[in-house]
Amino acid sequence: MNPEPDATFVSDATFNPALDLGLERVIRAPREVVWRAWTDPDRFAKWWIPAPLQCRVDRLEARPGGALVTRMSEDGATFTPHLDGCFLLVEDRLRLVFTNGLDSDWRPAQPEPVAMTAEIRFADHPEGTDYRIRVRHGDKAARDLHEQLGFAEGWGTVAAQLAALVEAEPR
Repeated sequence: MNPEPDATFVSDATFNPALDLGLERVIRAPREVVWRAWTDPDRFAKWWIPAPLQCRVDRLEARPGGALVTRMSEDGATFTPHLDGCFLLVEDRLRLVFTNGLDSDWRPAQPEPVAMTAEIRFADHPEGTDYRIRVRHGDKAARDLHEQLGFAEGWGTVAAQLAALVEAEPR
């Protein structure tokens, strides 16, 4: 059995409001359950894209260099590309970092509408899991575009869907 990783947060002085967007919330489920929802393709597909859109996970390889490829559908029949990226860092039950600036084959990409690197952090909280997202952008224009396109609403919606899924799981 793996020892429980230490997941206390320290002040994050590297957050740059000119380039980064973030979201924080407490999810009322154990960190292990939230982590599993991020790393199990079947669970991931249930919350990753805002409903009523549906998600199909083509590849989810939660390891450094592993692929993260998803598709989305409005009707459940026709799926179009959504995300083609790769994991840069995976620290068991602590942190995931992925980017769409490299595709799943590690080729440089110019994704639409914006290139980003996302960092997801998980820590214990008295009520469940302290869940933090930071999305980094290469320049202020990309950050501002992502914000205008609805970063808070989109990432907030999927965080709420993630919370609903894991909070409903039996313990």
